[in-house]
Amino acid sequence: MAGAIASRMSFSSLKRKQPKTFTVRIVTMDAEMEFSCEVKWKGKDLFDLVCRTLGLRETWFFGLQYTIKDTVAWLKMDKKVLDHDVPTEEPVTFHFLAKFYPENAEEELVQEITQHLFFLQVKKQILDEKIYCPPEASVLLASYAVQAKYGDYDPNVHKRGFLAQEELLPKRVINLYQMTPEMWEERITAWYAEHRGRARDEAEMEYLKIAQDLEMYGVNYFAIRNKKGTELLLGVDALGLHIYDPDNRLTPKISFPWNEIRNISYSDKEFTIKPLDKKIDVFKFNSSKLRVNKLILQLCIGNHDLFMRRRKADSLEVQQMKAQAREEKARKQMERQRLAREKQMREEAERTRDELERRLMQLKEEATMASEALMRSEETADLLAEKAQITEEEAKLLAQKAAEAEQEMQRIKATAIRTEEEKRLMEQKVLEAEMLALKMAEESERRAKEADQLKQDLQEARESERRAKQKLLEITSKSSYTQSVNSSTTALSTDLPSFNLISESLSFDFKDTDMKRLSMEIEKEKVEYMEKSKHLQEQLNELKTEIEALKLKERETALDILHNENASRGNSKHNTIKKVS
Repeated sequence: MAGAIASRMSFSSLKRKQPKTFTVRIVTMDAEMEFSCEVKWKGKDLFDLVCRTLGLRETWFFGLQYTIKDTVAWLKMDKKVLDHDVPTEEPVTFHFLAKFYPENAEEELVQEITQHLFFLQVKKQILDEKIYCPPEASVLLASYAVQAKYGDYDPNVHKRGFLAQEELLPKRVINLYQMTPEMWEERITAWYAEHRGRARDEAEMEYLKIAQDLEMYGVNYFAIRNKKGTELLLGVDALGLHIYDPDNRLTPKISFPWNEIRNISYSDKEFTIKPLDKKIDVFKFNSSKLRVNKLILQLCIGNHDLFMRRRKADSLEVQQMKAQAREEKARKQMERQRLAREKQMREEAERTRDELERRLMQLKEEATMASEALMRSEETADLLAEKAQITEEEAKLLAQKAAEAEQEMQRIKATAIRTEEEKRLMEQKVLEAEMLALKMAEESERRAKEADQLKQDLQEARESERRAKQKLLEITSKSSYTQSVNSSTTALSTDLPSFNLISESLSFDFKDTDMKRLSMEIEKEKVEYMEKSKHLQEQLNELKTEIEALKLKERETALDILHNENASRGNSKHNTIKKVS
């Protein structure tokens, strides 16, 4: 009896010691998180905890994915976490991924976190070649991915080689052309520079708007057999069910849009698709794996529910999220405009400062040149003054000699010469003396004129010196004025941060008129977007033509050939589905 009681006590104590929690690791596209979960938690409890942690409200697109025996499975919301076929070792790992895709990303994805997670997932699928993307579109998508990561292009910062370590293009595209990494970077950067002014969320949305038109976007493929045993592929996406040849995942043979399907039934590994039009034959198919059949059924139900939900009025929660998103978008736009104005003011102030500094340097150079000219003028004036003094002394000396010659002539005339010969000789000497006196008088007159000319040159040199001094004085006064303006410009630059503090205290009051105006702007943006789309298509065609000469035809994959055939026929994702529906 005592032994039985002891054994029961021992069993109850062991039961109490069993852990009531277990560790779960959640892997998102850009982070990892760990949670301590209770044993009794259902899938919805864990899923809601992850969504609250991420701040995600558009939960209907996402799920928690795990892998069991090489088959993808999703955590069921109404089933306990540990009741799934998950690995027993801790931490139990789940991947938080998009399970369902929107038809129109711009209209359906409201929250920025939702857009970001979709962007990262679709980008990875394109780089891993799970979604086929033609080369020219790959370059354009890469440019938007660079804009989302690096912001606006700045040639001083984003120099050649800054994308060398980035994975931006599928390896299939890189191997298809005889192009170096530098050549790819040059083409990506050319488009990247055109995206100036786009914020991260805008660049990511542009990426999704282009990616959603790719044939394999959002399609889950499953290997099936029809009732004749023919191997086919089933594609499930937001638009409906599609049947493909195993070798052609781009163009479906048959499509069943959700609004044309009356019923999908599943029993004993066999699916039956019944169209609304009773004239169309019922399509039956099966898959060999039970897990795959359950996954197909989950995706069909989820995509069909979202398809019907899109065609109804938005719920109150969605309306509230869209209103908040519009207000947030308007607030961010006003903030970007404020920052743009502030940046423009700062750039203008810097340009003004640079211009004043350049003008100051120019004035300093002019002042230096004027000072040198003044020194040369002073030297020239001194030389002219010295030459004039010498000339004046020479003129005085010549005048003195002329006077002496005149005196000698008078003395000779006064002296009586008695003999005729002496008289003749004396006349001859007198004549010579007169000639010499005349020459000396002419030379004296010439020297006097030269002295007058030198005095006039000296006066002009002194006048030039006076003008040079006056110009130097004017330049010096301008330099002091420029320095005062430059100091005021510096004060303007230092005042700009205080403008930030004042601007940041502003509050935003959105009225009905503001919302109507915002709606009109959004409509206007849609019209502009259509025009940009046409321009974008022209750019894509231009890039395709440019790199076509570098293509290695022998490296083309089956999907490349199929895509080129569809493009030559003018087939796109949507019109193909319409044709085969």
